[in-house]
Amino acid sequence: MASIKITVDRLQPGLHIRLPLKWNDHPFLLNSFKIKNEQQVQMIRHLGISHVFLNPNQSDTQPLPPKQMEEQSEENVQQLDDETKKLWEEKQQRIEKLNAYRRRVAQCEKEFERSLARMRAVMNKIRNRPEHAVGEAIELVDSIVDNLLSEDDVTLHLMNGKSEFEDIYFHSLNVAVIAMMIARAKEWSAEKIKQVAFASLFHDIGKIKVPTAIIRKKTDLTEPENNYLKLHTKYGLDIASNIESFPDIAQTVIAQHHECNDGSGYPEGLKESQIDEVTQVVAVANAYDNLCHPNNPDKQKIPYVALSYLYKNGQKRYNQDNLSILIKFMGVYPPGTAVQLSNDTIGLVVSVNSKHILYPNVLIYDPSVPRTQAPIIDLAQRDIKIVSAILPNKLPDKVREYLNPRSRVSYFFDSDG
Repeated sequence: MASIKITVDRLQPGLHIRLPLKWNDHPFLLNSFKIKNEQQVQMIRHLGISHVFLNPNQSDTQPLPPKQMEEQSEENVQQLDDETKKLWEEKQQRIEKLNAYRRRVAQCEKEFERSLARMRAVMNKIRNRPEHAVGEAIELVDSIVDNLLSEDDVTLHLMNGKSEFEDIYFHSLNVAVIAMMIARAKEWSAEKIKQVAFASLFHDIGKIKVPTAIIRKKTDLTEPENNYLKLHTKYGLDIASNIESFPDIAQTVIAQHHECNDGSGYPEGLKESQIDEVTQVVAVANAYDNLCHPNNPDKQKIPYVALSYLYKNGQKRYNQDNLSILIKFMGVYPPGTAVQLSNDTIGLVVSVNSKHILYPNVLIYDPSVPRTQAPIIDLAQRDIKIVSAILPNKLPDKVREYLNPRSRVSYFFDSDG
């Protein structure tokens, strides 16, 4: 959006401006903001800059006519120094809080990668030494669920997965995380949430017997190929039923996770009352992740659109309570959604807190700041709002490169409130 260069003597409250400074060279939280009061005007003038960039479309008023700036009295200068120092201290506290947040996310990503590696190991053992795989899977589930239930305050983070490669492990872990969050919101017991997690991790196990050419095909499947793919529920049940200690409920989920409440699913065309309640939780999580990551890239939906699609088209197919919970904890704009903010900046939703779902944390695009140090704004503590979601292909190249909205959207959580 076009901006106008104006001298600092023309500033007044209500103008939306951008400072011609690096983020760490001034005490304000953002480089672009709307001036709130006369004190902020004086602080900007006190920075020693001669001009700022005005955004007329975001401003509530017009700049003052040019005038000679009056020299500040010693008392006023001291007061400005004190106020500026206070603002610097507040900014430093925010920076420290942001650094703590980044450390939490880094730890969360380590847990995610570790869980992914353990999931791969388990799936390999299913092929070779299945009797050992179940015990390892139970240990993995126990560690994840214990973390999920350790605190009341749970934050769902967008993961910066090291690999864009889409495989059964990413999908299964994603479905497990989403399904566990639904089960937790339903206040199910720890034991039942573990059943949900275990079943989610193995719901697609039958796909290891479907030809790779079908699993990884990037265009629409033919009818025979689609019928072959649908056999993964039968193949999965065959594998699971031959493993002595494989839980019964997980076998049920493997068999039923593509059944729909309106009878339109497969393989049996079951209706709501005939579908197990754990399966109903896994089914809605599975549907959401499949919309975000279909085989055909042309049909991929960004998280925001996937959630909207489920809300509009999934009411009859999926349990409404589960669907409502999914939409509630994901927020209107799920992690991974590029957004336009009310202060005319662009950002990427990076996490949603279970207690503040309407106010996610947003990574702000600011070319004057390295991406690794970019501000992450907690909208619950700001007067900034999300105006709309933006499709990644509509972002300017430099913004898309900076925000890095990924084709593979993965989630994990931490419970360090």
